[in-house]
Amino acid sequence: MPVQLELHNEPLPMSAPFRIAGHVFEAMPATVVTLRQGPHVGRGEAAGVYYNHDHPETMIATLEALRPRIEAGLDREQLRTLLPAGGARNALDCALWELESQQRGVPVWQLAGLDSVRGLLTTFTVGADEPAVMAERAAAYRQARALKLKLTGDPDLDGARVRAVRLRCPDAWIGVDANQGYDAATLPLLLPALVETGVSLLEQPCVRGRESDLDGIERALPFAADESILDLAELEQRHHRFDVINIKLDKCGGLSEGLLMARRARELGKQVMVGNMCGTSLAAAPAFVLGQFCDVVDLDGPIFLRQDRSPSVRYEDGYIHCGDEVWGPRTHA
Repeated sequence: MPVQLELHNEPLPMSAPFRIAGHVFEAMPATVVTLRQGPHVGRGEAAGVYYNHDHPETMIATLEALRPRIEAGLDREQLRTLLPAGGARNALDCALWELESQQRGVPVWQLAGLDSVRGLLTTFTVGADEPAVMAERAAAYRQARALKLKLTGDPDLDGARVRAVRLRCPDAWIGVDANQGYDAATLPLLLPALVETGVSLLEQPCVRGRESDLDGIERALPFAADESILDLAELEQRHHRFDVINIKLDKCGGLSEGLLMARRARELGKQVMVGNMCGTSLAAAPAFVLGQFCDVVDLDGPIFLRQDRSPSVRYEDGYIHCGDEVWGPRTHA
């Protein structure tokens, strides 16, 4: 029976502007892939990678060009060789996972080799702002046990931000995300404040392509690669400068590649983190499966959107939970 491919873009406006180093986001547009084969439906959502100019319009065009091949039948391994890492491959890969889940009548997590799933302690993200504002926002996450603070590359201001949040949230696990904001000269100025406040993780301190800026800088706390390592090939090339690998399905091109990366990162002695690009629960659900294999989980994206899908993931007591009704072995209308 042939496969029917449906493609569309959704604007996904955010409930409030969200600031990181060098960018302010007011929406996180996404491409949604739907595959229909008889009574079975598979769906995938991808926002793409903004710093690689991987946008929904180009994702639609990429997938539309492959329509005959996709509708003739394409498996996940063939897809990994057909498209490069990025949002288009992610959306299609995730749709293929759910389609197989429905065809076989088993959850995606079981297809991924798991015996069961558990709720995952997730970070809750605080966008960059004035220190007092960030402290208030962090404290407003009543259930949060873990926080991720966005920084902007100003050592004094970023240090003040971290100190203010730590003062309001003395018991929280705190990680910070520099989003490429630092270099060899400025990063050493920030590190003492991170150590002083007990920060547990520094994500993406340097500009992608300038990882050598980290050479000679003592890693006084774990450094995580986000923009610096997109897929399995880049993991092999650049892992030695990082302690933690942040895997995002939009970067690596889907759950299939994400699982391979997690396994390989473990073999290389690295910790593994799962992140997201602020999509709906349809994007969070495959990442939740990957999160079962991870040490650090950052899957709070749906809470920043004006409207999520239904059914949706749930956040309780600092944990994210994702039932099979969100994405998996059932027939969707």
